[in-house]
Amino acid sequence: MSPAVCRAAAIALTGLEGTAIMVEAAVSQQLPGMAIIGLPDTALAEAKLRVRSATAQAGLPLADRFITVNLSPASLPKQGSGFDLAIALAALAASRRLPRERLAETAHLGELGLGGELRRPVGLLSATVAARGLGFRRVMVPESCGTEAVLVPGVEVVAVRDLAAAVAWHCGEEGDWRVVGDAEDSRDPVPARAPSAESEMDMADVIAQPEAVDAFVIAAAGRHHVSLLGPPGAGKTLLASRLPSILPDLTDDEALTASSIASLGGSPLTSLVRRPPFENPHHSASSVSIIGGGSGVEARPGAITRACHGVLFLDEAPEFPRSVLDALRQPLESGTIEIHRSRLRTRLPAKVQLVLAANPCPCGNAGSPATDAQCRCTPSTRVKYLQRISGPLSDRIDLRLTVRRVPSVLLESAAGPTPRSAELRKRVVVARDRAAERLRGTPWRVNSEVHGNWLRGSGARLPRADTAILDRALARGALTLRGYDRALRVAWTIADLNGRDRPGRSDLAQALVLRGGDAA
Repeated sequence: MSPAVCRAAAIALTGLEGTAIMVEAAVSQQLPGMAIIGLPDTALAEAKLRVRSATAQAGLPLADRFITVNLSPASLPKQGSGFDLAIALAALAASRRLPRERLAETAHLGELGLGGELRRPVGLLSATVAARGLGFRRVMVPESCGTEAVLVPGVEVVAVRDLAAAVAWHCGEEGDWRVVGDAEDSRDPVPARAPSAESEMDMADVIAQPEAVDAFVIAAAGRHHVSLLGPPGAGKTLLASRLPSILPDLTDDEALTASSIASLGGSPLTSLVRRPPFENPHHSASSVSIIGGGSGVEARPGAITRACHGVLFLDEAPEFPRSVLDALRQPLESGTIEIHRSRLRTRLPAKVQLVLAANPCPCGNAGSPATDAQCRCTPSTRVKYLQRISGPLSDRIDLRLTVRRVPSVLLESAAGPTPRSAELRKRVVVARDRAAERLRGTPWRVNSEVHGNWLRGSGARLPRADTAILDRALARGALTLRGYDRALRVAWTIADLNGRDRPGRSDLAQALVLRGGDAA
């Protein structure tokens, strides 16, 4: 390394993927000034003004010469203000204001104010996770978000109040800095985020819909996709919004992924996201807002990524643009969404549980027994309305439920209240534990992830006498091979809920009925 070039480390985010950036600074014999090269965007190019002002206000003026700052690798487009701290420290080291020994081995994350104060950059938790994955054992962050960075185990976090404190730490002096994490500590030091009002919704709010509640328990136990068909007021939105309440808490890895995605929204985190997220975009949402994307080199997560390890609910599904619905097909299979642009390619997590809700026709009254709400849509209009949900997408739905309005006579004669979410969640947890034990040694944790080849292979193959009902449906075209495999997954989930080692004929018949097939 040339003694005239000083290097400080930073992290560039593309979606959730991070790249180590070496901020190189060198002083040359020219008139005072600063230039930033290496494909910076506008916000990053303006860092030279913030750095000049911040260093002067901190009493650490830069060398009275021309400073060239290079962001390496230079071929990678970079964006945002999160490089400010690394740029300032590299420039100060090149100006002989601080030692350079620990600059390259510490990832610096922070935006500078004109007075030298440090602010949180967008995606700080994601950048900290990326830094750990890239081999950094230490990160330096603004003091205001030290609690957020320490959520990542295995990383030492140095929280500094301002630029002067960052310089003091690198110089080994006392100052307004503190170490709030230990690289050898793998525990989660911060409790889970307190439940929000949305997460406190209870399945007990659903009245006189026992079949639908049972189906949602099956969906939760196996993480199966669900579609709901019924008139307005039948309870489709109520059921979908209560699904997260019966889902288990996220595992440590899932919580870190969900929290990293949440950190991209710009709000600081004080704890990990432990409850499954719930996304309910409006049917007027664009494809980019649902799938994700952006312009140039920026990758913004869409609703399908924000709902990762949770529920994505599309109400009034036929009203969504056909292109948006069909774009869901690939990520539902792979659990990831790939974003390709002319200067950008990245992969975002999209492991979601999809719930679709639709009316039977544009007016919503088809099949209604009420004489004052008769449907006047033509048969062709009804068919075209439901065909907006394409066959390939519909084939990826495991449970297809028809929900009807609750008549007053059933409301008055309901046998008893719906079980509370806490009770149902216990059943779901037990079923998932059974599935996880059975799938130990495989890359899958829940039944919806299991490949059909494994289900039909020697390890989990069911007797032909039991699968005859599915075989007949496949032979006459009522099921595709994908639908056959999905019915097998649902049957295994039903068996797990009932405490059986493997599904029987009744479980397979129930799975076929829930899929909308014919069990006769």
